[in-house]
Amino acid sequence: MSEHIFKSHNKTLLLYHLVFPAKYRRKVFTTSIEDSLVNICIEISQRYEICFLEIGNDEDHVHFLVQGIPKMPVSRIVQIIKSITAREVFAKHPEVKKQLWGGNLWTSEFYANTVGQFANEEIIRNYVKDQGKKYTKIHTGQLMLDL
Repeated sequence: MSEHIFKSHNKTLLLYHLVFPAKYRRKVFTTSIEDSLVNICIEISQRYEICFLEIGNDEDHVHFLVQGIPKMPVSRIVQIIKSITAREVFAKHPEVKKQLWGGNLWTSEFYANTVGQFANEEIIRNYVKDQGKKYTKIHTGQLMLDL
C-alpha cells in the first residue's frame, strides 16, 4: 500500500495511472530496454518528487502507477517522465532510435487516470451524499470538451 506524503501544510496521497504508447505503436520495449527504463525511472524518482509504484509494458506501450505531490500537475509529471526516459533510452539504446526513424520514443498522446486507494467513485459519491442531516444535490455533471 502507498503511504501519504506529509508536507508542512498538507497530507496527500495522489496516485496516477499513466499510459504512454511508443511512437507509431512500434514494439520497441525489449527486456534490456525494460531494465533501462526501470533504472531511468528510479533516477527520476530520486531527482523529482515522483514515486514509481509499478511499471509494466506490452511491447508497444508502457503503464506507470506513480505517486505525485499537489504542486506538480499530472501534465508536468507526464512531461518529466516522457522527456527524460526518451533521452536516456535513446542514449543507452541507439537501435531504438533507428527503429523509430530517428524520431520520438513516445507519441504525443497519453492516458491518465486518478487512482483511489480508499474508495472508488461510487463510494465517494455516497460518502458526500451522506454528509449532514439533509442532503441536497447542488451539482452533477461531466466535463465537456469542445471537439
